[in-house]
Amino acid sequence: MSRIAYVNGRYIPHHQASVHIEDRGYQFADGVYEVMAVMDGEPIDEDLHLNRLERSLSELRIESAMARASLRVVLREIIRRNRIRDGILYLQMTRGVARRDHAFPTPRQTALVITARPATLPPPDALRAGIHVITLPDLRWKRCDIKAIALLPNVLAKQQAREAGAYEAWFVDASGHVTEGSAANAWIVTREGILVTRPVSSKILGGITRLGVLKAAAEEGIPVEERPFHLDEAKTAAEAFLTSTTAFLLPVLKIDDKVIGGGKPGKVTERLFQLYLAEIKTNKKRKRIPHEEKAALSTGNPV
Repeated sequence: MSRIAYVNGRYIPHHQASVHIEDRGYQFADGVYEVMAVMDGEPIDEDLHLNRLERSLSELRIESAMARASLRVVLREIIRRNRIRDGILYLQMTRGVARRDHAFPTPRQTALVITARPATLPPPDALRAGIHVITLPDLRWKRCDIKAIALLPNVLAKQQAREAGAYEAWFVDASGHVTEGSAANAWIVTREGILVTRPVSSKILGGITRLGVLKAAAEEGIPVEERPFHLDEAKTAAEAFLTSTTAFLLPVLKIDDKVIGGGKPGKVTERLFQLYLAEIKTNKKRKRIPHEEKAALSTGNPV
């Protein structure tokens, strides 16, 4: 079956999907995005993703392309048309099409693109296999809390990791503290059994999976410290792992050339993985879209 994309009010075959050459996302990276996991045909943590989307739009002073209720309808229609059981939703909003000029255009019309594809989540054998990360200087801009589409430093870091035979790159700031990965939040477990991750600030993106793991840790009684941790502390930690929407939770068994936890996933990591997976599988919020939201299409968003 041909994949279907949603582009500015139209559902069209994926191979025909296109945006204007003067779309500000293309010329300036002037936009934001979200990636959602789909399980059993429903987006996971949808409200949390949409909350973050709205915050990112607000920080960049971009108006949403449509009301949340309408957007929820379109997301589910993309899932339905692509027959996605388990997979990934990608949503992007930009400031739209305008003559190339750095200043905001007037009037503005936000552009919206949504795609979906099947995927196995979490990755097969993710917990057992573990991963290797390398570390790199954090050269990104100072508003990493905005989920902007300007990801060139992240792209270069991910490529450098791949060329080094690693899964991910962890960024390290000027003081030697780990910020986050190119596409994931970073965690360690100290030898005292304390779970540590960097607090949310402009230096990192507030991950949705990060929130789920923090909730699972609190319910399990695992002590947590949200604080910066130095690279040296990470390399001597009992355990390390990363979290993201598409990877869920992956054990980090090697940081640069330093083996972590004897090269095996730790007990805290394993427990958090199982707790998080159980939570999303039993989440009662994954339900059919309410009738009042189906009516939202009458606001002028064509199907």
